[in-house]
Amino acid sequence: MSTGSRPIDFTSGALEERPLDLRWIHGSPSAKHNTDPDIQVHAYNEHSYILRQNKAVHYEAPFLFLLFGNERVMLVDTGATESPEWFPLRRTIDGLIDDWLSRNPRQDYTLLVLHSHAHGDHIAGDAQFADRPQTVVVPADRAGSWPFFGFDRDPEGVARIDLGGRIVDCLATPGHHETAVTYHDPHTGWLLTGDTLYPGRLYVNDWPAFTRTAERLVDFAAARRVTHVLGCHIEMTRTPGVDYPVRTTYQPDEAPLPLTTDHLRELRQATRELNDQPGRHAYRDFIVCHDA
Repeated sequence: MSTGSRPIDFTSGALEERPLDLRWIHGSPSAKHNTDPDIQVHAYNEHSYILRQNKAVHYEAPFLFLLFGNERVMLVDTGATESPEWFPLRRTIDGLIDDWLSRNPRQDYTLLVLHSHAHGDHIAGDAQFADRPQTVVVPADRAGSWPFFGFDRDPEGVARIDLGGRIVDCLATPGHHETAVTYHDPHTGWLLTGDTLYPGRLYVNDWPAFTRTAERLVDFAAARRVTHVLGCHIEMTRTPGVDYPVRTTYQPDEAPLPLTTDHLRELRQATRELNDQPGRHAYRDFIVCHDA
């Protein structure tokens, strides 16, 4: 790596926990008269960003995460819309990278595109990065992603991604989807849980795998400093146990995005109590949805 400035120290010193009580874009009463930006960008700190897609463009309105290191930057997920006209993800990411590099000059700086899992609302924007120089897009399917992490050899191991002084731990967390991966970033303390845990409907595809994931996540988080548990959607209202209907495009009273490690333990307890019982099971901050 050739740099024009000193390497950033991502490891020493006390972890600064910052609040995430901001108001996210949450749709408009009429999609035709949408007033939200295509993508909301929140700088958690100068090296870490959270993005949310506009609900008028796609009702899923997923969250994406961008983490800068000394040698490369990591994007987790690419959203629910392929078209750069309706969802200018690459332009937004390029702008954030250019701005970061203007403050922290680097040569040969790489973008690494990874995913929480392979469902369409998390990979649709991949094609926007297909011809981008100095970019590695890791396929979201199991054949492409698991060898990258080494989970094909050790599905219960912990993979480590070195962004250049900023090392992210990765855990295979199947159950919602066979390709699901959870990321822990020590610099922010974020635990990025994708669709495995978030304030919304947790759809279980493989019950034994999901229960094993719930057990492992509690142990994984207990060994690390976790400030925020961040999934990829908000579907709950602020009323405990009550969600917005599927395909809702206006959520003026949506629940906060961040969950805590207490919610990991609550999810583990829920899987133990439900014991493969099909149906829709509402808890205060999430709903477990399991078909027979």
